[in-house]
Amino acid sequence: ADGYYEYITSECVYSTSDYSDMVYLESYSFNKVVDVQFNSTVGKFVGYTEEGVKYAENFNKNQAYLQQSKAAVDTFCRHNAQLWDPSVRDKA
Repeated sequence: ADGYYEYITSECVYSTSDYSDMVYLESYSFNKVVDVQFNSTVGKFVGYTEEGVKYAENFNKNQAYLQQSKAAVDTFCRHNAQLWDPSVRDKA
């Protein structure tokens, strides 16, 4: 079908059981191309396209949104990993 496809994905990436290496990624994509991404390791939004650079500048100026995104590694990632990981490990 013809049209446009815009979406946001949130990911938590880690490989240790103590979550010390956990990274929160939030990607904004348009037609399968990532325009802008927040990476908790970098601590800010980074644009990958011409439009994405503009979005990143605006997101990074919004201190409340930037702080919320920085906190997501704890509030979203670690919180959910602590809930779900034990049940997954117990099945192995």
